[in-house]
Amino acid sequence: MADPRASVSWKGFEAVNAPVVVDNSTITYSATATGGSSQVGLAVNFSADAKVIQLVGDAEFVLGKLISVESDLRGNVQVKGHMTLPAGSGVASLTLGKKIIGDLGAASAEGYIREVDTAVAAELGLARGYALDDATLTAVEIYLP
Repeated sequence: MADPRASVSWKGFEAVNAPVVVDNSTITYSATATGGSSQVGLAVNFSADAKVIQLVGDAEFVLGKLISVESDLRGNVQVKGHMTLPAGSGVASLTLGKKIIGDLGAASAEGYIREVDTAVAAELGLARGYALDDATLTAVEIYLP
């Protein structure tokens, strides 16, 4: 039997999920999409009323990762622990250990991440979590405390 200590993995570490309501605008239900939405796997935050979630925009707080959406627009978001999120379209790399913030993908699509710009005070106040591994920019390993 192989030694389980021979490979290190953060997968599933301290994962905490929360039930949510999706905005039915940036996040929509699709019976044919994996997890009930083509937005599953993207970064999310709160909408204006803080009871509904939406895809994260550029320089916005990252609440977590969209896990699933049901036909009644209820969903599930991972809000803590190890997860993977896609980097924005202009991101060449993320600095390991540096906090993250929302970013835009190709064609200004929302739901992506980048590292925080430490020269921008407003971003520092919204930054959360940090990068663990950016070897795959479509699935950057991060940790949200």
